[in-house]
Amino acid sequence: MTGVPANDAPYRMIDGVTFGDDVIVQSFVNLYGCRIGAGSRVGPFVEIQRGAEIGRRCKIQSHTFVCEGVEIGDDVFIGHNVVFINDKYPKTSGPWILQPTTVEDGAAVGSGAVLLGGVRIGANALVGAGAVVTADVSAGATVVGVPARARAGQGAGRCA
Repeated sequence: MTGVPANDAPYRMIDGVTFGDDVIVQSFVNLYGCRIGAGSRVGPFVEIQRGAEIGRRCKIQSHTFVCEGVEIGDDVFIGHNVVFINDKYPKTSGPWILQPTTVEDGAAVGSGAVLLGGVRIGANALVGAGAVVTADVSAGATVVGVPARARAGQGAGRCA
């Protein structure tokens, strides 16, 4: 693990990040206090907050927001403009309760998806573009829609 990405790019804010070998980080990225595993790629206009963990060989596409409490496994694809949310009951004052989110190994999340706090995306699951995930997604399942539901006619997996 190192303290710098493998490539040089202008206009990045990187503070207290632990990088695996061969991590590529594009321009216009904010990374602070997170961990990014070896061989991962982070596209432009991405923010990954303190305490988030990205596994090995992941691809995080542009305009994605990964907040505190998100754990992404190995070999995961996160599409463009994906938003993770870590608080089910936001408020302007007082303590808040972190709702951790996990994306297990081999899963893929399509562009424009929103993942509410406290959900688990199972290994090798697929979240369709634009889906709003409000409940756990079983390993191998494909979910689509608002709220995300198992795709009609799919035999394996389910959205809990």
